[in-house]
Amino acid sequence: MVRMCRRTHDLDVDTVRRVIGDQIPWLAEEDVQPVDAPGTQSHLFRIGARCATKFPVADPDGPPAIPTRSTIAAEHAAMREFCSTTSVPSPTPLHLGRPTALYPRWWSVQTWVDGVTATPTSVASSDAFAADVASLIHEVRAADIYNRSFTGSGRGGTLTAHDAWVDECLRRSDHILPVDELRRAWTRSRLLPREDADVMAHTDLIPANLLATDSRLVGVLDTGGFSPADPALDLVAAWHLFDADRRALLRESLDVDELQWRRGAAWAFEQAIGLVWYYTDINPAMSELGRTTLGRLLDDPAFAV
Repeated sequence: MVRMCRRTHDLDVDTVRRVIGDQIPWLAEEDVQPVDAPGTQSHLFRIGARCATKFPVADPDGPPAIPTRSTIAAEHAAMREFCSTTSVPSPTPLHLGRPTALYPRWWSVQTWVDGVTATPTSVASSDAFAADVASLIHEVRAADIYNRSFTGSGRGGTLTAHDAWVDECLRRSDHILPVDELRRAWTRSRLLPREDADVMAHTDLIPANLLATDSRLVGVLDTGGFSPADPALDLVAAWHLFDADRRALLRESLDVDELQWRRGAAWAFEQAIGLVWYYTDINPAMSELGRTTLGRLLDDPAFAV
């Protein structure tokens, strides 16, 4: 099952200021402001003009494992590797915060990257943004994999490993989505063979992790998952972000064959199918992403054939 997280309560600014003041004296005098972001895993705050901080959230429905020092350190290592790989700005880790009585979990500080968060429709018809995303994926794929391979958790291995999760999502989506049509499409797509080796991947190229200015890609967020995966995984951006013409442009730019492209559509489905029912009441932006992506998939011969 894919674990997701419901943001359950606010972390107040005064507490964040105190935590930062106790552990990072050089940031103690900076202004702290909450960031209204569509993400689900962390409370985000901007610190002054140059920094941001992430505090993991709690989930009453059975949270993912509480981040440890080693897991956040691993994310920071992946972030640094991503920074060295791509030409698009992305956050650089600055500090790993320790748990205290004020906040009992490990947390982190990173550099701030300017830009406007993309949405499922804001750049849908932009040739320039599609070309920029294609260039980003090309750079990521070209990174040295250093004899690593997919770790066996999360997306990026085999599609059939997600059957139980997809079945649960389809069951919970009855009466809110065309479940019969979606089930038929998944049944066909889940068995698509894998003929290509792992490459490095961002692993979560959703609109919320891409920043735009004047319809150009100016920043990439949430790079702590940078790791080896199915090369089709980052193609999810095609259906999360673009209309049919821009998807075709991205595919042509990357020279993606039919099998890999169809697997990319299947990965986009696996991600989108859990968003609508799970976030309907608590995170409308994420729920709408799911609806938009599923609608594009059902209109696309790469998935609904």
